[in-house]
This record gives sequence, structure tokens and C-alpha cells, in this order.
Amino acid sequence: MNIKWNADKYTSDFSFVHKHGLGVTELIEKQGGTAVDLGCGNGALTKVLHDKGFDVIGLDASDEMLEKAKENNPGLEFRKADATDFRLEKPVDLIFSNAVFHWIDREKHPQMLKCVYDALNFGGEFVFEFGGRGNAHKIHSELAKVFAKHGYEYKTKYYFAGVGDYAPLVEQAGFTVRYAALFDRQTELVGENGLEEWIRMFLQFPFSVIKDSAEADEIIAEAVDELKSELYINGKWYADYMRIRMRAVKD
Repeated sequence: MNIKWNADKYTSDFSFVHKHGLGVTELIEKQGGTAVDLGCGNGALTKVLHDKGFDVIGLDASDEMLEKAKENNPGLEFRKADATDFRLEKPVDLIFSNAVFHWIDREKHPQMLKCVYDALNFGGEFVFEFGGRGNAHKIHSELAKVFAKHGYEYKTKYYFAGVGDYAPLVEQAGFTVRYAALFDRQTELVGENGLEEWIRMFLQFPFSVIKDSAEADEIIAEAVDELKSELYINGKWYADYMRIRMRAVKD
């Protein structure tokens, strides 16, 4: 992942990430057992899985997020691990993930899916959601225009997949896909500066080419101003999210 998380701000101002993840947990059919929350972040959904009756471990690559997860969820187990290269002592019944996989480079997904497959019991469930094709398209498109105006190329490393892209990858890893959907979800942001703060939190990589912080601020302000007519609705900012959601089984 090409981002350093501000775990406190993520928890206070971007709680919509795990709140929307509650809908993903509704795809789980197993009634308890062992589980992994892959890319657990601040542990909010790890706690939800625990409350659903799972003996769950949270895995994440971010020291900042793991520290927050342990602080917020005493008694639950959290470990540092890379989603593309992790191993468990024993396979589990469920691997769950929310809002993680779009951060992983496209070429690393087959290896990640192999790790998930190897970490599951036969009959185990793999339930996940991440940014899908077209995610935040309006925001990225406007930023690309403003970057070009300032003489920069706008580059991201996200992998926003469609069902037709991702279901075959999951099945090539050995799973049977039982449910798959790509859907839009206009997502409310927090505060009067919600879009600006979203850009600063999630788009660190594109801005890494801009060394002058004042110019970066100017680019953000220009993009936000242009997007206001479309994404500022009734006094609230929104991000034009698209999500891909799946449930697969290791038969």
C-alpha cells in the first residue's frame, strides 16, 4: 500500500468506511467459527465479527492502524501482516475484508488470493468488498485536469475492478463465486471541508510528485471548487463511490 495512515483522523472523520462495511458482514452465512479480518484497519469490523460469534484475528500492514485497533478493542487479537504474503498456524472458516483490496497492486492479487485460499478450511467463506470500477471517477477525473493545468501527470495505483475482471481471478484461485455485485454508493463525507479532507487522507500517492505544499493546497482548492456543483448536495459533501462485493466458497 502506498499510504501512511493517520489512524486517529481515519477513526474520527472516516467512520463511514466501517459503517458501510456492516452491509458486507450480512453476506456471511456461517454462524460462528474461526475468522480473519484481512486489512482490519482500526478493528471496528473485527469487533463486529467477534460479536457475531467468531473467534477472530485482525491482520493489517499498518503499525498506526494496529495500534489504534488494539487500543479500541482490548481482548481481541491483532497481528501485523501483508495481505499478499500471510500464513496462519491453522486454516479458518471465514476470511473477511472491507475497503482494502483496491490498495493492492493489480499484479499482486493472484498471490493474495492464493494466500486467502490456503488460509481457509474447505467449505470456508471468503467475503469482501472494495472499490469497484469507476470508483470516485468524478474526483479523479477533475484532479487529473487540474494536475495537467499545473504541469503534472495525475497517477494512482488503485485497482478498481469490475465483476467481469475479478470473479475470474477469484475462481482461478480455486474458489466458487456464489455472489458478486458492482454498485454505486454515493457516500456522505464529514464536515464542511469533507471533500478536501478525503483527498488529503486517501490521495497521498498522486500528490507525492508535488513538492511545494502551497501548490498542492492550490490544486486541491481548484478541484474542490470545480466539483462543488456535482458533489456538494444540500450542504453536504459526497464521494461518488462504486463498490464491488463478493462471497466465494472454498469447495
